Amino acid sequence: MAEGMGTDWERAGELLREMTLEEKAMQLASVVPLALLGPRGPLRGQLDQLLGHGIGHVAGIGLLGHKLPEEIARSVNAIQRYLVTETRLKIPAIFHNEALNGLVAPGFTAFPTPIALAATWDTEAVRQMADVMRRQMRAVGMLQALAPVIDVARDARWGRMTETYGEDPYLVAALGVAFTRGMQGNDLREGVIACAKHFIGYAQTEAGQNMASVAVGPRELYDVYGRPFEAAIRVAGLAGVMATYSEFEGEPVHTSRAVLTDLLRDRMGFSGTVLSDYNGIGWAQTRQHVATSEEEVGAMGVAAGMDVEAPSPYGYGKTLVRAVENGLLPLEQLDVSVRRVLRDKFALGLFDKPYVAEDPVEIRSRAGEGDELSRRLSDAAVTLLKNDAGLLPLDRSLQRVAVIGPHADSVMVGFPQYSYPAGVAMIRVAAELGFFPMPGVGELPKEGFASLTTELERAQGDLEIYARANYPAVSLAEAVRRLLPEAEVTAVAGAGVLPSQPTDIPAAVAAAVEADLVILYIGGKAGWYGDDLTEKEGGDTANIDLPEQQVELVNAVLDAGKPTVAVVAMARPQSLAPVIDRLPAVLTCYYGGPHQGAALADALFGITNPSGKLPVTIPRHVGQVPIHHGQRWGSGYRRTEADIHKGYLDMPSTPLYPFGHGLSYTTFDYGPLRLDTDDVDTGGEIHLSVSVTNTGDRAGTEIVQLYAADTAIGVTLPAQQLAGFARVELGPGQSKKVEFVLPLSVLAYTGAEGEVVMEPGPIEFSVGSSSDDIRSRARVAVTGRSCVVAAEQRSWFSAATVTD
Repeated sequence: MAEGMGTDWERAGELLREMTLEEKAMQLASVVPLALLGPRGPLRGQLDQLLGHGIGHVAGIGLLGHKLPEEIARSVNAIQRYLVTETRLKIPAIFHNEALNGLVAPGFTAFPTPIALAATWDTEAVRQMADVMRRQMRAVGMLQALAPVIDVARDARWGRMTETYGEDPYLVAALGVAFTRGMQGNDLREGVIACAKHFIGYAQTEAGQNMASVAVGPRELYDVYGRPFEAAIRVAGLAGVMATYSEFEGEPVHTSRAVLTDLLRDRMGFSGTVLSDYNGIGWAQTRQHVATSEEEVGAMGVAAGMDVEAPSPYGYGKTLVRAVENGLLPLEQLDVSVRRVLRDKFALGLFDKPYVAEDPVEIRSRAGEGDELSRRLSDAAVTLLKNDAGLLPLDRSLQRVAVIGPHADSVMVGFPQYSYPAGVAMIRVAAELGFFPMPGVGELPKEGFASLTTELERAQGDLEIYARANYPAVSLAEAVRRLLPEAEVTAVAGAGVLPSQPTDIPAAVAAAVEADLVILYIGGKAGWYGDDLTEKEGGDTANIDLPEQQVELVNAVLDAGKPTVAVVAMARPQSLAPVIDRLPAVLTCYYGGPHQGAALADALFGITNPSGKLPVTIPRHVGQVPIHHGQRWGSGYRRTEADIHKGYLDMPSTPLYPFGHGLSYTTFDYGPLRLDTDDVDTGGEIHLSVSVTNTGDRAGTEIVQLYAADTAIGVTLPAQQLAGFARVELGPGQSKKVEFVLPLSVLAYTGAEGEVVMEPGPIEFSVGSSSDDIRSRARVAVTGRSCVVAAEQRSWFSAATVTD
C-alpha cells in the first residue's frame, strides 16, 4: 500500500492525469444508497445528479432495507453499472459498510460483540471471524469494512464500549491486528479494506461523553491510544483509518494535520486512506466552530490529510471544486487524496471486476458461513466472576427453575448497536420520520424511503420476533428448557431494564418461591434506538450502577430464600456493589450475539466450562472512573510502601473485579516463572516460561497472562503492563508449559526527550490468572546504554507457545 511504489500507485497517477477538477473532487465524496435506489431499482435522475462525475464511496448499503443477501448484490451491481457505463472515466465505487462482528446487512452471520470477543482473548478465532466476513462482503460487492474499533476504552461512563476490545493497549492491538489480517487477507484483490477507528483517543474523552475533547496528553495518546493503530499499520498493513469526532488540544481531528499527517502518517507510517466519521467534516464547522463555511472546512480537511468524506458531501464533492477555484485549497493537495482513493480501487481489483455474481444460492450459502464459529466464540466469552461454595455448575436434575429478570426471555439483549437486528430499529425510525437518523445523511428522495417498507413488514413490528425468525437465537429461558426437558422452567421479567419500564416484582417473587433454583438475568442493554437502553452511541451515563429497580428485584428475589445465581449482561463495566455481596454466583456474558442464551445455559449447567477473562476493570463506584490495571506508578489503586495516600475515605480504592479476572469450574496451579537470563541488553530479548497444571477433575481453559513492571529514567510508566498471554487447554491433572519470547522493544515507550526508547534498569515480570491474581514473579536487570527504538524495528508482541 506504500505511496510512490507499486503498480497500483502508478496506475492511479496515470488515471489522475486524465481527470477534471469535478471528477477529482467527487472521488473524495460518498453517497447514501437511499439517494440512488427506489423499490423498483435505480432512480435515473438521482444517478445523473449525484454520480455524473463519478463517486469515491457508497455508504452503508446494508441498511437499505433489502430482504435477502442477493438483493444487495443486485443493488451494488446496478450502481456500479451506471458508473462503469455512463460516466466518462468508468471508475467504480468502493462500497463500505459496518462490520464489527458480522456484516450489518440482512441474512449474514452475526457474531458476539467486540467486547465479548475480547473476553475470549482468542486472536486466532477473531482472525477467522474476520476472514469469514471478508468472503461474505466480497460476495455482495462491499469492499471496505468500517472496522475494527481499536479505541482503548477505560471510562465506564462512555456508551460505546461494546464496540471496543476493552482497556488494555496490548490486548486491543493483538485483536485489532488479528481482525485486520483476516479482513484484508494476503492480497487486497481478494480482500476487504479494514478501516480501523476512531483515530485517536475517542474512548477517553472529558467526562466520558461521546465526541468530547480527548482528555489525555500527547505521550499517553501515542503510547497507549496509538499503540493498537500503529501495530495494525506496521504488522498487518492496515489500509484504512477513520478519524474520531473528538478534538485534541484544540483541533478537531478531522481538520488536524498534526494528528492525521504528522502523527498518523509521518510517525506511525500509515500510507492508506483516511475516511471521515459520518458528518465529521460538517460538525467541525457547525459543532466545533473551526471554520466559517463549507468550502473552508472542506479545504481544512483535505489539507489535514482527511481523504474521503462520508456519508454525504458537506465540505467535499462539489464544495471542494469551489474551494480550489477560490484559492482555499491547492490542487496538489487535492490530487494526493484522490490518488490514494484511486490506488485503493486498483488494489481491490475493482477496475478488473466491478461486478459480483448475483447467484442467490451461492450468496446465501456464503452469508450463512461462520455460525459454528459464532457459537464457539459465545461459549468462550462467558466469564465467571464469582462462585462461592461451588454453587455452579448447576444440577441438571432440577425439577423447577425460575429464570427471572428483564432479559429472562429476551434474545435482543445479544444484539446491540452495529448488529443488523438493531439496524432494523433504525430503519423503522427512518421510515416513520421520513429521514434517516444517522449523522450526515441529509435530505433523501421519497422513493428511497419506499424501499424500507418491505423490511419493516418482515420485522412484524417486534424485534424479538425478528431476531428469532432470522437468527439461531433463543433466550436463556428457552435454552434452559431445552437442557431440562422434564423440568418446569418459568420465565418472569419482574422488572424492565430501566425504571421507566413496567415492574411486577411480586410476580417474580412468587415464581422464586415455587422454584428449586432461581437464575437472575439482569444488567444493561445496548442498541441504536429504544427506550430500554443503558448504553448506546451518544448514550453515556453518569451512573454505572445496576438500575435501581433491578436492585430492588434482586433483593426481593433473594429474600425468598431459594438458591440463586445471577447472569449480568453488560459491555461497559457495570458496578454491582449494591448486590454483589448477596449473590453467591455470578456470570457475565457481555452481548454475545444469537447464541448468547444457549452459551449461558450450557455454562450454567456445566456443559461448557467458562474460560472468559475480563477485558476491562469493573469498579465499585463511578467515582473511581477511570480505573484500569495500567495506571502509572504513584497513581491508581496499586500502592507501594512509599504511598502515604491509601485511597478513598469511604470505600476501598481497589476494583470490584480486576482486568483479566475470570474463574473456572476447575483450578489451575502455576509453577515458578523462569527466565533464561538474569540480565539483558536494552536491545535484546528475554525467554520466559511457566508450567500450568489443571488440579481439578474437569477439563478447562486457562488464559495465562504475562505482565511487566518497568522503572524508567525520567518518565513515569504504568505500574503493570500486559506483555503477553496464551490460551491453555488442560484436561484433569494435565500440565503444559507456556513459553514467551519477549523482545524488550515490546515494552518501549516515549522517553523524556520524545523518542521511543528502552532504558536500562530493573524489570519485574509476573505471571498469573488475572492482573491481581499473580502466581509467580521474576526480575531481570536491563543493562547497556539507553536504546532508541526505530519504528521499523520495533516489536509489538511477545510470541507465546504452549507445549506438553
